Amino acid sequence: MSAVWNTKWGTRRVRENPPTLEEAFVAAESLTDDLGQKIEIAASLMGVPVDEVKAQAAKFAAHANGRPTLVTGRGRAVVVQYKRPRITRPAMPASRG
Repeated sequence: MSAVWNTKWGTRRVRENPPTLEEAFVAAESLTDDLGQKIEIAASLMGVPVDEVKAQAAKFAAHANGRPTLVTGRGRAVVVQYKRPRITRPAMPASRG
């Protein structure tokens, strides 16, 4: 599948790949605990009939028990430092005495 966009710089093609069965099941695991709903969610994400997903659901349901429900990607640590702005105070007049 690909979509074509006309921009002022010319045509741009965007390729859309549906998720694999494993990716769809990982996404469905984080949404619900019910196996039937996981199958329906995975089928809708992939754009295939529910019957095709049911046939392969048994393989991924067995592997899901040892995997954490949330999959985190690699991220960069960001450190934010606040530096107070300098405040200039007017000079005090020297006392003459």
